[in-house]
Amino acid sequence: MTVTIRFLPDNKTVQAKVGEPLLEVARRAGVSIPTGCMMGSCHACEVELNDQPVCSCITAVPPSETEIQVDLYSDEAW
Repeated sequence: MTVTIRFLPDNKTVQAKVGEPLLEVARRAGVSIPTGCMMGSCHACEVELNDQPVCSCITAVPPSETEIQVDLYSDEAW
């Protein structure tokens, strides 16, 4: 099953398979998500997936009947 992922604020869209790592999907879309520990502990890669905060380094594309939105927000401390 494939779903449409929309990366905000750049408004880039890409098709992704359910279960595909979110960081790989972002790279394929040309979107850069900063990373740190790659284990979900440091939260450097935190984004909002359908308005819920997640660490993209440990998150896979969930099943969805609609488009999934990933909001990239920046933290000036990083």
